Amino acid sequence: MAQIHFQERYSRQIRLPQVGEAGQRRLRDSRVLIVGMGGLGSPAAMYLTAAGVGRLTLADFDRVDESNLQRQIIHAHGDIGELKAASAANTLRALDPQAQVTTLDYSLDYDDFLDCAAGVDLMLDCTDNFPTRFEMNRVSLHTRTPLVSGAAIRWEGQVTAFDPRAPASPCYRCLYADHNIDGATCEMEGVISPLVGVIGAMQALEGVNILLGHGQLHGVVWLFDARAMEWQRMQLPKNPRCVDCGG
Repeated sequence: MAQIHFQERYSRQIRLPQVGEAGQRRLRDSRVLIVGMGGLGSPAAMYLTAAGVGRLTLADFDRVDESNLQRQIIHAHGDIGELKAASAANTLRALDPQAQVTTLDYSLDYDDFLDCAAGVDLMLDCTDNFPTRFEMNRVSLHTRTPLVSGAAIRWEGQVTAFDPRAPASPCYRCLYADHNIDGATCEMEGVISPLVGVIGAMQALEGVNILLGHGQLHGVVWLFDARAMEWQRMQLPKNPRCVDCGG
């Protein structure tokens, strides 16, 4: 990356004392795994790329459907029928031709997650099902890789982060202890379009914070009511009896 391109492209962030040129180069050298290229993964991936995160791995085995376009802004009408991971990668490369984007267009098992997590600095959970969330949580703990989790349905959203490098950080199972929990989906319940943008952007923002070394959300869950336009902050302590991280 040419020096003049680097300094000009990211000049507004480099001016921030919390970032500077050293921080911007840290973002450029960072590696992030995003699982789910739907409503949350779309804005998260686009903002991480725009912010200068140099290497992204996008995991999604689904294909773009017309019903996705109401909220999954990384895909366009012409992408209907295409693999979401490939469609998203094309958008990110158009946003920044120098972005290094790897796609995984198959269903990941635990060993796949372990291999991916071993090569990244951060994971973003942008999925819509609890089995994958619980699996990512176990991988995060095993590899000590920070995890940013988001969820959105109807008019409600939440975002939090877990950092296994911090002794006091809870994990996802501290938040949802029941492994057999059934989750509602956007297909069943519906979701208002801009809500996923808000939550996905928050995931990207906390991801940047973590990569720069000053993440704020581990131990905190932010709940958003999109109809009332209100945020609620919930403290989430580490559960000493958690089956994943306790003891």
